[in-house]
Amino acid sequence: MAVYTIKEIRLHRLMIPLKSPFSTHLQTVNERESIIVEMIDHNGHVGLGECVAFSSPWYTEETIQTCWATLVNWLIPSVLHKKLTKPEEVIELLQHVKGNRMAKAALDSASWDLFAKREELPLWKLLKGVRQEIDAGIVLTGALDDSMEKRLENAMLQSYKRVKIKIDETTDVTALKELVSYYSSIQFFADANGIFNRLGIEALKKFDEVGLTLIEQPFKDDEWTLHKEASQVMRTPIALDESIRSIDDVKRMIDMKAGQIIVLKPGRVGGVSESIRIHELAAEHGIPIWIGGMIELGVSKAHNLALASLPQVKYPGDFSASNHFWEEDIVKPFIEVERGQIALTNRSGIGYELDRHLLEKLQKDYAVFT
Repeated sequence: MAVYTIKEIRLHRLMIPLKSPFSTHLQTVNERESIIVEMIDHNGHVGLGECVAFSSPWYTEETIQTCWATLVNWLIPSVLHKKLTKPEEVIELLQHVKGNRMAKAALDSASWDLFAKREELPLWKLLKGVRQEIDAGIVLTGALDDSMEKRLENAMLQSYKRVKIKIDETTDVTALKELVSYYSSIQFFADANGIFNRLGIEALKKFDEVGLTLIEQPFKDDEWTLHKEASQVMRTPIALDESIRSIDDVKRMIDMKAGQIIVLKPGRVGGVSESIRIHELAAEHGIPIWIGGMIELGVSKAHNLALASLPQVKYPGDFSASNHFWEEDIVKPFIEVERGQIALTNRSGIGYELDRHLLEKLQKDYAVFT
C-alpha cells in the first residue's frame, strides 16, 4: 500500500447567517459558526473536513473556540508530516488527546476525503455503500400553525421523504396527530431533545397515539434507565441521538435495551472512522441507523451523505438541499434534492469543492500549518 505524508493543513473559521432562525427548547440559532479543514498531502491532493461544534456549549461541551484551540495546539501537530497508508490512521494518531471528538472528527473526515481522492474513488464507493440515491429529509421548528402547514406543503412539493418536528411542552398532541394523518405519504419523526426529563414519561406516552415513525431522544443524554423504560412501554420506536457519542454508548444502548434506533452524527462521535465502527456493531445486532444533522455546511453534509449509503442506514436522515438553511453554501455544486432524493456523486472524494470567493467573504480567521 502506498505511503503518503500530510504536508499542509489549513483552517478556515467561518460565520454564516441562516435564512431563518432555527429554534428548539434548548437554543435559537441565527448564525452558524464553523471550521473548515483542508488537509493536503505531498502530491497535492486536498481532503476537506468540517468541525460542527457550535459557538457556545448549549449542545455539547465542545465549542468552535475550544475546537480551534485543540486543533491548533495538539491535534494538527500530531498528524502533520506523519507517514500514512490508510485514512483511519489519522484518528489513531490523536488518541493521546482525551475527548474532543468534534475537533478530531474534522481531521478524520478530511483524511477520508483525501484518501478517496488519492484512490480516485467517490467516498461512498470507498466506504462500500450500497445506494447512490439518498432519501432526503428536513427538520422543521416552530408552532403547529398555518406557517407549519405551508412549510409542509412545500416539503410535499419537493417530495421530501421525511419531516422531523421539534417538540416541547407547547406541542399540541392532537394537532400533531392531525398533521401526521393528513400528510400520510411522509414519514414523521418527533425530536424531543430531552424535554421529557421535565415533562415526565406520562406526557411522552401521549405521543404514542400520533402515528410517528419514531421519537428521538425523549430524555437527556445519560438518562439510560428512563430510555429503557420508555422503550418498554412505548409502541413508537425510541431513537437515541445525544446519548450516542461513541461506540461505547452504542454498546450500552444494546446491553440495556435503551432504544431501538441509532441516530448517528459523524461530527459528534469522532468522524468517519468511528461511524464505520458504529455501523458495523449496529449491523451485527440488527439495529437500524439514520444519519443526523447539526445545521451543517455542505462539506459535513457531503460526508454524511456518503455514510448514508451504508446498508444498515434504514431511515431518511437530516438531508435537505443547500438552500434549506442557507442563501449560499460554501460548496460547489450546491446540494440539491430531486424527487425527494439526493444523488451521490461519481466524482472522487466527497465530490464537492469549496467556493473560494464565498469562503473569503465568510471567513473570520484563517491559519496554515506546514
